[in-house]
Amino acid sequence: MLPLFAEADDVQPTPDTLTWTVPFGVGGGTDVWARFMSHWMAQSLPSHPAIVIDNVPGGGSITGTNLFYTRAQPNGEEMLVTSASTQFPAMLQDPRVRFDYDEWTPIIAAPTGGVVYVQPRFGKETGEILDNLREEPTKFAMQTPTGLEMPVMLAFDMLGLAVEPVFGMRSRGEGRLAFERGEAGVDFQTTSAYFSSVTPLVESGQAVPLFSLGVMNEEGVIVRDPAFPDLPTFSELYLAQPGASRDDVAYEVFHKFFASGYALQKLLLVPKQVDAKLLARYRAGAKALTTNADFLAAARRQVGPYEPVVGEVAARQLASAMELSDARRQWVVDWLKDRYGVRVVTR
Repeated sequence: MLPLFAEADDVQPTPDTLTWTVPFGVGGGTDVWARFMSHWMAQSLPSHPAIVIDNVPGGGSITGTNLFYTRAQPNGEEMLVTSASTQFPAMLQDPRVRFDYDEWTPIIAAPTGGVVYVQPRFGKETGEILDNLREEPTKFAMQTPTGLEMPVMLAFDMLGLAVEPVFGMRSRGEGRLAFERGEAGVDFQTTSAYFSSVTPLVESGQAVPLFSLGVMNEEGVIVRDPAFPDLPTFSELYLAQPGASRDDVAYEVFHKFFASGYALQKLLLVPKQVDAKLLARYRAGAKALTTNADFLAAARRQVGPYEPVVGEVAARQLASAMELSDARRQWVVDWLKDRYGVRVVTR
């Protein structure tokens, strides 16, 4: 019996309280997701620990993430929730970033999708709409050139659309209102916002869906979004163009930012030095959620019909997504400067 007791003593107990640092303010999308997930993760772990949400906003999530990186102890008690707004600056080597995703291990990731839609004056069929958008300049209300909408802006450019970004929106909701007022001819919303706020516009004939961003399968290929199975993906439209290829630099860049910003939009991470058996316990709790019918039903209402990405699959996809070469990073910097006059400072 002694070896069995010795092995049991080596297993670090699950902490009674877990603290999740959320580097965003209360009420935002990432905070809402963290509070939703904290309830289900606490139920899924055998010890049912209390989970405390610690909001540390600032710098578009960089401030709180920097603090977590420098202060978090690898004792399994501290975790970090990040979003596309955290991933993109790290990929672009924003000089404010002091953290390194290589030093963290994901437990669970939440994908999301999104849809581009247009004013009905551009037509109702995909080909007709694309032709008209290539001929008639129109506005797209955005938050920042390096934020969540950047892959969408890149998609417009790759399709040759005469879409002109207008920066400075405080939220995607504000961008949608600009569309509803007719100030923007094209808009984009993630799945949950699309279902709640755009579907009524489509049903009343005030908006026409054009394409989805799609979802990424386990092989890293972008496929049709299960929430919008009848809509073509941007990838389908781009790759249908003469001479277009998945090996094109622009497509490779799009794929990287899509992967980190949408396929892994919300991430729950722990320091890499966390005890391996404790990490396995956390990942097992997350894995159990993928077969929990009550969780899946609640998650469908929260973010759409997307299965969480767990454990080693999440780790593999995250490592691939965050690995942006110097040449590809410079391509993004040059594209933003030459195409839109936006200067991006990198380290």
